Amino acid sequence: MAVSMRDLDSAFHGAGQKAGTEIWRIENFRPVPIPQSSHGKFFTGDSYVVLKTTALKSGAFRHDLHYWLGKDTTQASLYFHETKNSKFPIQDEAGTAAIKTVELDAALGGRAVQYREVQGHETEKFLSYFKPCIIPQEGGASSGFKHVEAEEHQIRLYVCRGNRVVHVSFARSSLNHDDIFILDTKSKIFQFNGSKSSIQERAKALEVVQYIKDTHHDGKCEVAAIEDGRMMADAETGEFWGFFGGFAPLPRKATTDDDKTIEASPTKLFCIEKKQVEPVSTDSLKRESLDTKKCFILDCGIEVFVWIGRNTFLEDRKAASTTAEEYIRGLDRPKSHVIRVIEGFETIVFQSKFDSWPETTNVTVSEDGRGKVAALLKRQGLNVKGLVKAAPTKEEPQPYIDCTGNLQVWRVNGQEKTLIPSSEQTKFYSGDCYIFQYAYPGEDKEEYLVGTWFGKQSVEEERSAAILLANKMVESFKSQAVQARIFEGNEPIQFFSIFQSFIVFKGGISSGYKNYLAEKEIQDETYSEDGTALFRVQGSGPDNMQAIQVDQVASSLNSTYCYILHSGSTVFTWSGGLTSSEDHELLERHLDLIKPNLQSKPQKEGAETEQFWDLLGDKCEYSNQKIGRDAENDPRLFACTFLKSTYVHSSPCVEVKNKCLWCLILLWLLCTQVSEIYNFTQDDLMTEDVFVLDCHSDIFVWIGKQVDSSSRTQTLAIGEKFLENDFLREKLSREAPIFVTMEGSEPPFFTRFFTWDSAKSSMRGNSFQRKLSIVKNGVTQTLDKPKRRTPVSYGGRSSVPDKSQRSSRSMSFSPDRVRVRGRSPAFTALAATFESTNNTRNLSTPPPIVRKLYPKSVTPDSAKLASRSAAIAALTAGFEKPAQGNVIPRPIKASSISPKSSQETISRENSSSMSSRIEALTIQEDVKEGEADDEEGLPIHPYERLKTFSSDPVTEIDVTKRETYLSSEEFREKFGMAKDSFYKLPKWKQNKLKMALQLF
Repeated sequence: MAVSMRDLDSAFHGAGQKAGTEIWRIENFRPVPIPQSSHGKFFTGDSYVVLKTTALKSGAFRHDLHYWLGKDTTQASLYFHETKNSKFPIQDEAGTAAIKTVELDAALGGRAVQYREVQGHETEKFLSYFKPCIIPQEGGASSGFKHVEAEEHQIRLYVCRGNRVVHVSFARSSLNHDDIFILDTKSKIFQFNGSKSSIQERAKALEVVQYIKDTHHDGKCEVAAIEDGRMMADAETGEFWGFFGGFAPLPRKATTDDDKTIEASPTKLFCIEKKQVEPVSTDSLKRESLDTKKCFILDCGIEVFVWIGRNTFLEDRKAASTTAEEYIRGLDRPKSHVIRVIEGFETIVFQSKFDSWPETTNVTVSEDGRGKVAALLKRQGLNVKGLVKAAPTKEEPQPYIDCTGNLQVWRVNGQEKTLIPSSEQTKFYSGDCYIFQYAYPGEDKEEYLVGTWFGKQSVEEERSAAILLANKMVESFKSQAVQARIFEGNEPIQFFSIFQSFIVFKGGISSGYKNYLAEKEIQDETYSEDGTALFRVQGSGPDNMQAIQVDQVASSLNSTYCYILHSGSTVFTWSGGLTSSEDHELLERHLDLIKPNLQSKPQKEGAETEQFWDLLGDKCEYSNQKIGRDAENDPRLFACTFLKSTYVHSSPCVEVKNKCLWCLILLWLLCTQVSEIYNFTQDDLMTEDVFVLDCHSDIFVWIGKQVDSSSRTQTLAIGEKFLENDFLREKLSREAPIFVTMEGSEPPFFTRFFTWDSAKSSMRGNSFQRKLSIVKNGVTQTLDKPKRRTPVSYGGRSSVPDKSQRSSRSMSFSPDRVRVRGRSPAFTALAATFESTNNTRNLSTPPPIVRKLYPKSVTPDSAKLASRSAAIAALTAGFEKPAQGNVIPRPIKASSISPKSSQETISRENSSSMSSRIEALTIQEDVKEGEADDEEGLPIHPYERLKTFSSDPVTEIDVTKRETYLSSEEFREKFGMAKDSFYKLPKWKQNKLKMALQLF
């Protein structure tokens, strides 16, 4: 019976339009959908088509197509498919599966990578869809086999080879010392661990045991682990050998077809001409050898690629698949993987086989492109239903870290580090290197983040010193701290959220940077308050804002940002035409930090003064595009397995016995095997190995507890080497942030990529012991939860404040700071007057997503305002007390309004020390932003009696609204505006003006 190729097979209609796995079995040479409940159940006599659809963050769907061939898939009678101009035979179900896969790919836009999967030799990607394993069952549908009927449980023996499970004959001769075997009996499942098997292999096999227990025994049978060589040491071992007629020495492993490896041979290129394979003569493989109007076969031994030119016809593509099937059969290489790629969408592995492959931009999946593909296929005789696109993932970057912890910062000076006072710890220089330590509350212990920040102009010697010093700090926490390596301009959201208000100045003040300038005879450009400087203001809100000093030239401007330009006593603010009100608010806030004592001259794009352009050296063209760092991509996990092999010490270092650090790193890198783990889960993180999680914008290196201690110190080098090699050709930045985390201390910005169970990462023992406990008992072991670590002191100051200090580093270490970064005890007391104690968040449990510090809510009523007055008084009293502990005080800012008397000078200092209190109240008071208060019935009082330090103060007033008791005339005189205009200002700005007039 002929099947028309003008229309897509009805079984494929709607395929690939949502994320997930879809499976079809070939029955009577037609694809038949398999229900979700039967996914993972394959029969040895059948062939299947498997489609894996993944929704990417870019908004596109990625399709991976596989056709799986059971070992008993039989030859069928000659069967012809009709095309528009010819007929070609399909000799068996394997050929049908291959051609139907091509047909489905055409309907999906012709972009999918196609894989030929043979039972027992499947690719890792295919096996990852059906974790922990697939165990094909005897029988089949269209092959003439009958499915095995349910019957009395039979004893079965399986061998586990990596991620593959093979049913072997139930006999002692099947056992050996190299592999792991699973004996499935009616009442108990035995796992026999060959003496030469690894811990990781044994742990993976336990997942298969759990699968068999749940699938064939309803989770109610016993499980036993048998160690090779234990002989009759215990009852379970004796019971196991009893099934084989008693213990006897095992024979050497017999060589089978599965153990035979394909001998390495030169890569060969063939052109497919009229269903014939013709060799292509070439001295070296180059991209130019491929013709867009033809199909090619690239034979690499274990991998055989079929390359399809974009301008080939559909029948040629189908013929190429059947030709590749025949080519493999002729070579008698059943283990070879046939991978079919389309021009423009070649895999990285395929490109690497060529001596040269041109750098090309990524092909974007767009609606327009899909439409062109659909039109092309329709002209070739295929009626495509339509090519869909997933909705793009729109996520606002979140830090996924509690931002109420304690921050300490050191500047690297030569080979030493110098502690920076808390009042200056958010001001960095581009020529220097810094180390920061951030302590924040975790689930059951204090968590730490130790990082290094390298300025763009910093010197290599100080970068190396910073890494060594940071390593020592991490070691003092017994490697439980997360380590970060960050470059200027590539800071992650976690960094900015921790610092909150961050300023980068030009130049540097470390001895290393100064020596470098002297050696190179370069003029020092370090920032000077009296000189001319231009700052670009950026960020997403008050809890994430930065000011970056740039070259003071007009080309540094950008229409999407705001800028601060100062020259001596003159300050300009410049707002780009594409900026928002939120950007203008950040501009005002940073102006308070950079030049708090000077009145600025606002400039809007297109209406600048001549003086402004003179300071920038005249007008010129500038950008109107946002400056963004690399976007986060879909994460990919890689296992780094240490290979125990001999290595000849070949570096310049002559100390062979005590190898230098460089030699150890080189040894580690040369003896490490990197392999990708597809469709990863937390269970894939083996405690004996090191893993790299590649998110493109960030790199995470995860270290298992069982990793050798000497290897742990080299994990940062692994991340750097991963970025350097970029073997996936993602165009990774060598300066992308690297985070190193130890098992059991994973931060939330790492665990968010998994469905995470913290109990698993806190278990004791190796991976086999952990999973054996879960499989046997159904529960996890006793958790190894470390207690809160004793604070470690650096620079004469405790790194971890007590509970009264920890909740807010800014309040405890810098009470006069303008920005509130956390919740101090005083702030908590203040908030308690507005919120029920039942709603108070426990600071030991960070929220999954850090919220903005300025929420919208309802206006407090008069009763709450009265309570707030009392809270303010308590808060003021708290600030007047001397600071406790080893705290570095911050000098009080000078007021922007000159005091008229010594009493006013004192009041000005007190009001300056209350600046962080302004922000605390602003958090609660922003609920009324933009609304004028109801002044009806309020008495009028003179300004002199309403001031906070008046000699004759007015009693019985709301001290939080002193300005409302002024007359309209006096209000305008003092504030320079009417009351209505005043109340339209942001609340934080209202409080700032009130503080300057002693009305706060």
